[in-house]
Amino acid sequence: MKSNVKIFSGTGSQYLAEKIAKQFGEPLGQVNVQRFSDGEIGVEFKESIRGKSVFLIQSTFAPADNLMELLLMIDAAKRASAYKVIAVMPYYGFARQDRKDRPRVAIGSKLVANMLTAAGADRVITMDLHAPQIQGYFDIPVDHLDSSAIFIPYIESLQLENLTFAAPDVGSANRIREVASYFEVDMVICDKHRKRANEIASMVVIGDVTDRDIVLIDDICDTGGTLTKSAGLMMEKGARSVRAFCTHPVLSGKAYENIQNSVLNELVVCDTIPVKPLCDKIRVLSTDELFAVTIRNAYENKSINSLFIRGRGKLSV
Repeated sequence: MKSNVKIFSGTGSQYLAEKIAKQFGEPLGQVNVQRFSDGEIGVEFKESIRGKSVFLIQSTFAPADNLMELLLMIDAAKRASAYKVIAVMPYYGFARQDRKDRPRVAIGSKLVANMLTAAGADRVITMDLHAPQIQGYFDIPVDHLDSSAIFIPYIESLQLENLTFAAPDVGSANRIREVASYFEVDMVICDKHRKRANEIASMVVIGDVTDRDIVLIDDICDTGGTLTKSAGLMMEKGARSVRAFCTHPVLSGKAYENIQNSVLNELVVCDTIPVKPLCDKIRVLSTDELFAVTIRNAYENKSINSLFIRGRGKLSV
């Protein structure tokens, strides 16, 4: 019996979608993304998707073409009579614009949610939103995955004797507390103050890091400034080693150089965004199995609770 699931990829996430489709057990569908001479994008599915549950895999990292491409794929799928259209967004761009914290600023993450819904998405599957409350911007179901399912086994394999978790800022404290509780170890917090985006004015460490093996966890590594400054400060305070785990390797500007020249033992990231081989301190862990399991469970209307720390179990596609 033929599967009623069709998995397609935008051009930005082809490298990851191929692995997800393989883990799921279905071939990646054929879609033609063309560009006119002026840069305008056109999308055409090259096979029938009538009555199918269509999963469209595309992270919306820069440039903005990746987002526009996803919106056009959703629209094309709805017009081709797909039964359900699910946007699988390993990295949800514009998530850092999640609130109106200054006068006359846009709330980019809300705008993207509106556009996805208007285009016709029935569900969104994503991972480690910059702020969990972004789920509330949607009036459709959102499966919000946690990279801990990928990071925890790797951290366990390191067998660090004096493990302590660190939150790179106060906003990350709740998430880090949950991971630290799982390992039954202590945590510390780096309290930072910014003058403007990507520029840290000051930072202090709240907690004792003396002779500890520190694991920093964050959702995004952009320029690497926060992580490298945090790592340096904790080594100055007596830490034995510092590693960083970040879900989304945005890695803009001088990020690769900053990480390579830092005191970090390694930076472990997921493959939600492609990583250039420019720094031997960066290790990439794949999200393919996690997303394949989630796609399977979403299609079969099964719970995904086992994919989180609170209900952690073995992944099974």
